[in-house]
Amino acid sequence: MKAVVLACLLAVCGAVASAQECRPVEHRDRDFTVCTAQVDQHVIETRLADASGAPLGSFDALQTSTDRPILFAMNAGMYHPDRAPVGLYIEGGVQSTGLVTREGPGNFGLLPNGVFCVEADRAQVVESRTFADNPRPCISATQSGPMLVIGGQLHPRFLPDSTSRKFRNGVGVSPGSDTVYFVISDEPVTFHEMATLYRDVLGVSDALFLDGSVSRLHAPVMGRSDGGFPMGPILSVTAREAG
Repeated sequence: MKAVVLACLLAVCGAVASAQECRPVEHRDRDFTVCTAQVDQHVIETRLADASGAPLGSFDALQTSTDRPILFAMNAGMYHPDRAPVGLYIEGGVQSTGLVTREGPGNFGLLPNGVFCVEADRAQVVESRTFADNPRPCISATQSGPMLVIGGQLHPRFLPDSTSRKFRNGVGVSPGSDTVYFVISDEPVTFHEMATLYRDVLGVSDALFLDGSVSRLHAPVMGRSDGGFPMGPILSVTAREAG
């Protein structure tokens, strides 16, 4: 199974992804789901609240808040108990919370952390202090941490023999900044396992961890919509209108 999946990823899955968006992937004997978006074909946006300002909190509320079919969605960066974003958050070109560059507790503060930024014609994952020195014109952005892959290198704190496994999700962008890979583990995995999937299988040089035990995916094409406690920021992918 592994050989077939890897061959598909490296050879023909680009064509499949545009129609299917999400697909199962096995890596190092661990099961993941990889969802792919093309910047020129899809609208990739952060979403937090409905028209009244109340946090959406669920995929059902997300779909109700838009008249476009959601192709897939997943929880975005980390959030506080009131579901306000931790670190930089931009939605619709409007920044509501600021960038955090200091070291701190938990996964978010395990530097280097980073920002997933969607611009008009490209997407990027940028290390936070690099972003602070050279801000991008993001239409949507979410900050989280730690970085999984930085310039083709794994985060220096990741251990190949780690036994700390949790459900995790992340986001990475192709070297050409036009393809975005959203990954969620379908079983508990280590940071090292997820990071090597991005680097060695998907060929991504910069990838960002989004969150852990609260990780959730909405993928109608797979008949999947994970439930659970109310979420904070959400990353939503819809089809871009022609013209």
